[in-house]
Amino acid sequence: MRLLLLILGDIFTLYLGLFITLLLRYGANFYNLFVSLHFLPFSIVFVLWIAVFYIAGLYDFRRLRNNLEFLKTLNLTIFVDAIIAITFFYLIPAFGITPKTNLFIFIVVFTVIETIWRRLWNRATALGEPAQNIVLTGDSDASRELANFILQNPQLGYKIAARFPDSILPSSLNNIEGWQTLIKEKKIDLIIVPPHFKKESRFAKTFYQLLTLGVEIRDLPHFYETVFRKVPLNEIDEEWFLEKITGEHKFYDELKCAIEILAALVLEIILLPLEIIIAIIIKLSSLGPVIYKQVRVGKKEQEFMLYKFRTMNVGAEKNGAQWKTSGITDPRLTPVGRFLVASHLDELPQLINIIKGELSFVGPRSERPEFVKVLAEKIPYYDIRHLIKPGVTGWAQINFRYAASIEDSYEKLQYDIYYIKNRSIILDAAIILKTIKSFFVNQR
Repeated sequence: MRLLLLILGDIFTLYLGLFITLLLRYGANFYNLFVSLHFLPFSIVFVLWIAVFYIAGLYDFRRLRNNLEFLKTLNLTIFVDAIIAITFFYLIPAFGITPKTNLFIFIVVFTVIETIWRRLWNRATALGEPAQNIVLTGDSDASRELANFILQNPQLGYKIAARFPDSILPSSLNNIEGWQTLIKEKKIDLIIVPPHFKKESRFAKTFYQLLTLGVEIRDLPHFYETVFRKVPLNEIDEEWFLEKITGEHKFYDELKCAIEILAALVLEIILLPLEIIIAIIIKLSSLGPVIYKQVRVGKKEQEFMLYKFRTMNVGAEKNGAQWKTSGITDPRLTPVGRFLVASHLDELPQLINIIKGELSFVGPRSERPEFVKVLAEKIPYYDIRHLIKPGVTGWAQINFRYAASIEDSYEKLQYDIYYIKNRSIILDAAIILKTIKSFFVNQR
């Protein structure tokens, strides 16, 4: 609901900025001009603007604070949106308007209104009574991480009203009356419990009775997943996978596969001239093959040959498989390869893998068999990644850096499991939108 209100507020400021602009320019006749000339083209532009706001992270509550970083992000986003608007109006003259003065005035007016609105929103969500008072039980690493994060991010709308380690609950909470007293005194809305609490009959009966008071009961992995958008590996077990990772996505996976193969075919035809130019440049600039082939592990642990444009010097892996350092800083890259990696153009040949059904646009990152063997031994539940096809981009790729160690792979697996559990057309669209951002800011 808060996200919906924030988006509606941005839409309102967009149209308010347009109304004020037309009023300043045309006086009482502004409404007729709005309906006849400006509504349709500006509405299309506004949809694009909201998409860019999402890509920039302006709907991520974890980043909505009144600090210099937020103001820089907001103003840079508006600048990008202004470029989009200028390009739209002057490349598509069919709408009958090329607003020079109007567009300039609108951008200035909207920037002022949006900055005021967003600062008020950030302040309102960071101050005052939070949306939910919570009881946090448990003293695991995940529980402590949650407690610290909620304390540092009041704009999320949570306040820890009480916290108890699961092994030393006060005696007053051994019965329903104690919990009822705590809920009334602290005005508790939500209780977070370790998973094993629900399996113990005395706790299960108590929490069942609390439901009549309107209190929500969530286990720690569920709430952690809601806040961090990843699954805590140290809080789940095999039973969790049996309950949460089911075959309910089978229809979506099949539909997604058909759409992706068709989309990859179309893109391959459109981008073929660009791929030919890149191939010629690679061939002329360094020794070695144009296409780099590498064995990767895919769905159901089946191996396949991944295709990419070669970006490294020949013999870069003569000492065997190595962890890849982050992006363009890898010393093994050629000058042309550095550009291809930064722009992600090196991944264009993977369209062939998508057409062959070996790869998806969105999914966990495919890994080499050498790494998979090591990581499966070191990281619990690592093999669950192979439940679905790997992807060119994915939830872990946009939320975490290149995996350069076992620890990094552990962290990325938590995001991968979140994606496997929650995959949908909306989540895939969000991942693709945020991946577009990496074309300009190399954050993967």
